[in-house]
Amino acid sequence: MTFEITFVLAVAVCAVILFATEKLSVDVVAIVVMVTLMASGIVSPEEGISGFSNKATVTVAAMFILSAGLFKTGAVNYLGTITSRLFKRNFWVGLISVMIAVAFFSAFINNTPVVAIFIPILLGVAKEIKASTSKLLMPMSFASMFGGVCTLIGTSTNILVNSIAERQGQPAFSMFEIAPLGVAMFLIGTTYMLLIGVRLIPERRAEGDLIESFHLHEYITEVVLLEDSSSVGKQIKDAPLVKEIDISIIEIQRGDETIPLPAADVVLKAGDVLRVRCDLEKFKKIQQRQGVVFKPEFQWRDEDIQSFDAKLVEGVIAPHSDFIGKTLKDLNFRGEFGATVLALRHRGVLMREKLSETKLDAGDALLLEVRKRRFNQLRRSPAFVIISEVQQERFRKRKIIPALLIIAGVIITASVGIMDIVASAVIGSVLLVLVGCIKMEEAYKAIEWRIIFLLAGVLALEAAMENSKAGELVSEQIIATVGVWGPIAMISAFYLMTFILTEMMSNTATAALLTPVAIATANTLDLNPRPFLVAVMFAASASFMTPVGYQTNTLIYGPGQYRFADFLKVGTPLNILFWITATILIPYFWPLELMP
Repeated sequence: MTFEITFVLAVAVCAVILFATEKLSVDVVAIVVMVTLMASGIVSPEEGISGFSNKATVTVAAMFILSAGLFKTGAVNYLGTITSRLFKRNFWVGLISVMIAVAFFSAFINNTPVVAIFIPILLGVAKEIKASTSKLLMPMSFASMFGGVCTLIGTSTNILVNSIAERQGQPAFSMFEIAPLGVAMFLIGTTYMLLIGVRLIPERRAEGDLIESFHLHEYITEVVLLEDSSSVGKQIKDAPLVKEIDISIIEIQRGDETIPLPAADVVLKAGDVLRVRCDLEKFKKIQQRQGVVFKPEFQWRDEDIQSFDAKLVEGVIAPHSDFIGKTLKDLNFRGEFGATVLALRHRGVLMREKLSETKLDAGDALLLEVRKRRFNQLRRSPAFVIISEVQQERFRKRKIIPALLIIAGVIITASVGIMDIVASAVIGSVLLVLVGCIKMEEAYKAIEWRIIFLLAGVLALEAAMENSKAGELVSEQIIATVGVWGPIAMISAFYLMTFILTEMMSNTATAALLTPVAIATANTLDLNPRPFLVAVMFAASASFMTPVGYQTNTLIYGPGQYRFADFLKVGTPLNILFWITATILIPYFWPLELMP
């Protein structure tokens, strides 16, 4: 145990803890790891920053652009609309069709925007067929992961594992080398979801409008200001009704004039009808106020709360959003977006009070009233995914065929070996811009830079494990513990370790940590590294047990009104089923013995 090994392992353990606890964002942790390793001298400056020019990093960036180029043509929306119509004929036919469509797209392009597009489509379907949305969203999210393990470019972890393997002298994976196992996993996973999984999913979100979904009937009311009210003649920010009771005014009706989302400097007048949001305790305080009376009570609907200048929408905090860890107050949310947050579903819990003080997290669902003229600004924000309605932006439909041909060209040229995947992906991205499928500024915005920095940082850790021989030491301990059971048990152990770590932290970081260990283990045992790499690749891309283990699960967490335990109930048997399947099929498709 040298100092270098001790230091690298200590850095790796600290990184795992930080990734798992999310005290810092994953990209920040990765960059801190990179800087620490460079400062220690275990990796050179060239090795430390080489992750930014690594094939995996460049390929993933190009895949983001390819995905966005296809989405801008409306191809995914078109297929989503077609598959949704099948639900009207038969629920199970519709569900199978959606899972197949999502899995197909996810095999070739980034699955996060695929899921983001299908969420509002399925919300509309659930309302039409009077089904629980929770029964639809989880199978769709899982299907995106089934599809992602069918090709080399299906997930960023596949690309990362392949790049690390190449850097350590292993032959590159071909485009469809993992497809036989991927298709088997898709068939097994889909069968499980249809026969067992869907029945295990609780009916968390029934059909209904947004007011019903967020249970706001008893939390939104109207009060009338009389002449003797102490708030008359004062700005909203100084009005005793607002300051002392802490209510939120979401609209003022003043004669024939409607003032939606009034600014803090609006002066209140006698006769104003205030639409307010508050809890039941504050209702009692309002009742005791002189000069304030309630309007007759009635049941609210979405159309009641939406005025000609405002609309009600539901949005989800996107994975890797800049809003994560910040409060609405920190963000000056109302001022920046012209929107009021009426309710928040945070980590599975519905909140209607102290919203401005709650730190936002990925997957949080927000019920928003937003000025219509500011809605496009909200929708374009990369921090949000608007899921209450199908995107109505203007698609470049005449570019669907060129986009499909370019992406097909990327896949074919990489599959038959005409050029490396990084070259074909970059060339495809440039062609999409040149033919007008996507604009250059849209291409810049399409790249999830947090993922790029995460990849670059964890690749520095992988280099440090190789330089210090820390990977070899860890592999020796694994061999000493599991090796007595034979090579198949080793494959099984690597799959198990990978999916457990993936449920706790970033799947990209997990793949970067365990890939060099897998190669070192295979070399020590004089076995073929291929099956070990496939075990890491698949387990890092199949995270079903938590809403935070994979970004598509994070996206559906709030909209489906799931609880953490729902993913454990449905995902644990599926993870175990995939683990058993991998243990049996990986040695079948990839022989353990080295070829002479």
